Amino acid sequence: MIHVTVVLLNAGLPSTAVAPVEVFQCAGTLWNTLVDTTPEPSFDVTTASVDGGPVECAAPLVMQAACSIDAIDRTDLIFIPTGGLDVQEMLSHHAPLIPWLQAHHAADTRIALVCTGVAFAAAAGLLDGHRATTHWAAAPDYARLFPAVDWHPELLVTEHERILCGGGVYSAIDLAMYLVEKFCGHQVALETARALLINMPRSYQSGYAVLPLSRPHEDEAVRAAEEWIQGHFAGEIRFETVAQSFAMSPRNFTRRFKAATGKLPGAYLQELRVAVARSRLEHGRASVQVIGREVGYDDPDYFREIFRRHTGLSPKEYRLRFGSAAAPVAEAHA
Repeated sequence: MIHVTVVLLNAGLPSTAVAPVEVFQCAGTLWNTLVDTTPEPSFDVTTASVDGGPVECAAPLVMQAACSIDAIDRTDLIFIPTGGLDVQEMLSHHAPLIPWLQAHHAADTRIALVCTGVAFAAAAGLLDGHRATTHWAAAPDYARLFPAVDWHPELLVTEHERILCGGGVYSAIDLAMYLVEKFCGHQVALETARALLINMPRSYQSGYAVLPLSRPHEDEAVRAAEEWIQGHFAGEIRFETVAQSFAMSPRNFTRRFKAATGKLPGAYLQELRVAVARSRLEHGRASVQVIGREVGYDDPDYFREIFRRHTGLSPKEYRLRFGSAAAPVAEAHA
């Protein structure tokens, strides 16, 4: 069996630790029991806290670990849940966890971290130069605190060598299921999902994010350009013309826009159009084709492609997941 150590953290959401424990514990057992076949447990699960004592969760709940992290001599997989919103306080309160992770990583242990818990691997230098994800709302701060990491907050699960990261909160289940499938194969993962009535691992969290189009900045000309783009996003926009109207060369406009907003003008326009489309899918009843035209995409297939690239979902899938249930919408296809 695969030995898993789930670390319990103070101030974290308990579900990000308990749900993975249940997923690992049920892999190869719950489905078998339900269909009256011999259970074949895949994981040996234990819990640990920094000092072996109880941890106080963000919810009104106290959890008792089975042991301290120092009592774990050898484990195949370490799972780190979320540990609170104040990253500096979290890292300080659980400081022994960082060298402990470094030592186990050097011993070829796989390490999985979810939501804000990803900060422990980043602080330990284990993610430098590698792709990682975290909760979409924490991503801007983490990009500032850990600039050597290649952050991809649109993804729910990332993997590089022996480090795996999960996005926000309930993606702990996605990450745990991803690990079940990785270690035990698709069939065991599918049976586990069916037994627990959960989905197989999702790939994207960007459909859940409500991010500002650009970071705060003090470039008044660029801010004025942003306002102009926001008022004309549905039409054809030539950024050469926009640059001239703000007394800049196209090259200077692109440079200043990227420096101020963090995005190229074309990417900014695309994100704006997708944001408007998302709002209309959430609250309106127009068809996908109509919404695509309203935000500037006459080609419905291209609109679907752009929308999926930004959210990980087709427009129809997005509406089914996030839209109002007020009235059905007639759609030709997704």
